[in-house]
Amino acid sequence: MKIALVHDYLTQRGGAERVFELLCKRYPQADIFTSLYDPEKTIDLGERIVKTTYLQKIPGAAKYFRLMAPFYFPAFRALNLQDYDLIVSSSTSFAKAVRKRPDAQHICFCHNVTRFLWDTATYLREYGDYRYFAPLIDKIFQVMRKVDLKYAQEPDLYIANSTVVARRIQSIYGKQAFVVNYPIDTSNFVFSDTKEEYYLASARMISYKRLDIIVEAFNWLGWPLLISGDGPEKERLKSKALDNIEFLGHVSDKKRKDLFSKAKSVIVAALEDYGLVPVEANASGTPVISYGAGGVLDTQIHGKTGVFFKRQTPESLQAALLESGQIAWDYENIRNHAVNNFSEQVFFSKVEQVIDQACSIY
Repeated sequence: MKIALVHDYLTQRGGAERVFELLCKRYPQADIFTSLYDPEKTIDLGERIVKTTYLQKIPGAAKYFRLMAPFYFPAFRALNLQDYDLIVSSSTSFAKAVRKRPDAQHICFCHNVTRFLWDTATYLREYGDYRYFAPLIDKIFQVMRKVDLKYAQEPDLYIANSTVVARRIQSIYGKQAFVVNYPIDTSNFVFSDTKEEYYLASARMISYKRLDIIVEAFNWLGWPLLISGDGPEKERLKSKALDNIEFLGHVSDKKRKDLFSKAKSVIVAALEDYGLVPVEANASGTPVISYGAGGVLDTQIHGKTGVFFKRQTPESLQAALLESGQIAWDYENIRNHAVNNFSEQVFFSKVEQVIDQACSIY
């Protein structure tokens, strides 16, 4: 069986790209396709050949890949994948539009519906200049939503990373989706049952991550908080933080492992579609204090692996932090929860069952 692996664009390294990296490792003989490729800024594909669309020839396209939004659908439609028996797309937006032979199968790992089209205000609020161009952008997006709905019908089967994403796929695209929670490489995280006194937040510093809630809560509590990551919100957050909060910026993978394993808890205030950070924290034996909505409902057990707070407010987070302090955490059980449910082995066992079932039906 000849397999093609397709991703929206390989110009950054986020959760979706890490999942695609696992797929590439799992299927070493598969051919890899994407719209734009910048090997210095994305996942490590070794010596694998990455085939791109005609957008790759546009100067600066990989750097300013978000500005290419209106052109991705025709670029993916232009790819010739007629030789492939199975197409596996990894998409939050465009890769699902690829063409296939009538007798071939197309399975889409859908990390989310096209967020900037269907939740535009939330997605773009971090870009301060958005309001100046909103009327023009809205007109373009109205057309693109119709195109997105059309090409969302191309995959034969959807795999969603969480139940909340599966519901969005059903609601917006009218397609059912299997839920397979995405994995982490548990060997990349270090277990420790000895915790230090600091709390940790690890996230890109953009508005929807709601680090402002965390900063305000810890300003009030006065407890030590470390924040790793960079982004456009960094200076604003630093200006609000008191001396008990330390901003680490970007940290190495080695440092990140150490931080996760020794933190008293990892704090997540965002509404995430899935979210790998809570699973990574659990793999380190560390409980998670998270906003109780979205993907964490698939990965966390209240009182066992972490604590939920009900509202995205500093007061609600403070209450969860105080509740967490009253729990005698079993750090080994927290680690076992991650290993037993979110390892690569568990993930691919489920994925291959879905693929086998799909290929036997069609």
